[in-house]
Amino acid sequence: MTTAPVLVAANLVKSFTVRGWLPGRPGRQVDALRGVDLTIRRGSIHGIIGANGSGKSTFLRIVATLVLPDSGTVTVAGHDVVADASAVRRLIGLSTGEERSLYWRLSPRQNLEFAAALYGIPAPASAIESVLDLVGLADNADRPVSGFSQGMCRRLGLARALLHEPHLLLLDEPTRSLDPTATADFHGVLRAIQRERGVTTVMSTHDLEEAASCCDEVSALREGQINGQVSPASEARPHRALAQLV
Repeated sequence: MTTAPVLVAANLVKSFTVRGWLPGRPGRQVDALRGVDLTIRRGSIHGIIGANGSGKSTFLRIVATLVLPDSGTVTVAGHDVVADASAVRRLIGLSTGEERSLYWRLSPRQNLEFAAALYGIPAPASAIESVLDLVGLADNADRPVSGFSQGMCRRLGLARALLHEPHLLLLDEPTRSLDPTATADFHGVLRAIQRERGVTTVMSTHDLEEAASCCDEVSALREGQINGQVSPASEARPHRALAQLV
């Protein structure tokens, strides 16, 4: 079994031009990432923590091949996210803290059947049953999604991201606006995914409690740069250690 890291970012830089509200006003440059170096080990749950605007979502979007970096490199299992984007997309699953991409009138099973068709998964029935069971939605597989709680919708989004058996799972603030019970349930599903499938997970969050309790390793982003890394299990006071970095 390989021990090579699943994700490596080197000197990653990305800037955006933000336009003003008034016509004729010049835009201003925002440096979202300013030389990010990060290595993520295979099979871990790795947290990216930081305040709003620290670059968390930009980093994940570059890894997901949705945004091009200005400079620097990112590789997923050895594949460059720019030069070999199609190979990277086959290796990753992406889920965000929003449910707008779900089809509300359809059931979870029907949502996943549609996703399987897009992925080109042959004979997807067993894969659908497997992910529904993994995320705890097997008993609600044929109910309309319109009657689901936010926590159930997030777990359905997670099931969809896992359908093609990715090596790397990318989660952008997946528990945003969830209540404590739904958050705990979601964390339990992440641990089950790690235990049963060995999937590496990278999740962004601004919640110190979530990072300390759910993640094996946490990297802190501050103003577009990695400001340090913490392994919560090795810290007597992981919340304090993280708070000092954010």
